[in-house]
Amino acid sequence: MESVLKINSAKHTYPALVGSGLLEQVGERTHKYLPRETCAIISDTNVALLFGDRINRSLESANFQPTLITIPAGEKSKTLEQARAICEQMIAAGLDRQSFVIGLGGGMIGDISGFVAAIYHRGIPHVQIPTTLLAMVDSSIGGKTGVNTADGKNLIGAFHHPSLVIDDVEVLKTLPPREFNQGFAEIIKHAVIADAEMFKELKVARASWPAAAGETHALQSLIKRNVEIKSKIVAKDERDETGERAILNFGHTIGHAIERAGDYRKFLHGEAISLGIVAACAVSIKKADLPPDQRDAIVDLLERFNLPTQLPKNFSREKIIETLKFDKKFEGGNVRFVVTPRIGSARLTTDVTMQNIREAIDEL
Repeated sequence: MESVLKINSAKHTYPALVGSGLLEQVGERTHKYLPRETCAIISDTNVALLFGDRINRSLESANFQPTLITIPAGEKSKTLEQARAICEQMIAAGLDRQSFVIGLGGGMIGDISGFVAAIYHRGIPHVQIPTTLLAMVDSSIGGKTGVNTADGKNLIGAFHHPSLVIDDVEVLKTLPPREFNQGFAEIIKHAVIADAEMFKELKVARASWPAAAGETHALQSLIKRNVEIKSKIVAKDERDETGERAILNFGHTIGHAIERAGDYRKFLHGEAISLGIVAACAVSIKKADLPPDQRDAIVDLLERFNLPTQLPKNFSREKIIETLKFDKKFEGGNVRFVVTPRIGSARLTTDVTMQNIREAIDEL
């Protein structure tokens, strides 16, 4: 039985469908919300091989005219140059302002396809079809789109909410364990900042989780719960202006810097966020009175999902520090950092110094 969640924000409302076997119904479901004719499916070389033909057939059966555009897999493709190349292919295919974009893939694809949708003809609709656990519970919700530069992640982007999100839990069975597990970094983050009960349940449930994503019913319930958590936070602060949405950045300030310092190759996004969460906990002990035993519980849960909690000894801590100055969450030279005083709660503070951050990174 699928779930249909209504995602609300100040100016936008869109459905997120969570269930099994939804890929075969993409054409029918999309036509219900976007009765248009032409669309671009933006995917990467890995995902397109697995699901591209299936999505094409489903769209064509619903009388759409899709154009499949593939880009190389990996964070290295999330660039302004790649976005331009996609737009040029869309122009060549005759797509216009009555067309729409489908992002078929993980978080990288969701980010760049959403960015393309935001700028093509000054904005056309976007459909998110995430194919990783991490993208389902996090990046596909909330309307943040963007590309990276040499200096940092998502420094060029736009707010552009999707018109529809389709989460088919069956696709998660294709993920290698490492790719599957990285999604739990964002799930654990949600538990730490907003849902102490889910944190307890994850501790109990981990022993019974399959090595891969086999338990579709349990996964469907977990994804639904996390989509609800994120959407409620986003609804309070759609454009990340008041600080309420900023709590979603718990672990991300240092996590993004670790990703960049590793040239987007050493760690998957969720793995870097896991390390960022550990560092944020160290800062939280000093600046938010997080009890050390709760910090230990968070680290233990990350490790249960085979996520890293320590940096390799030869990984440059100094490179992480150098990368931090380009972080969007540092405004006017001030450090804006998310801390947790206890599991289930988080807040934004300007009371954290670069020295605090440096010490936390040194401890990793």
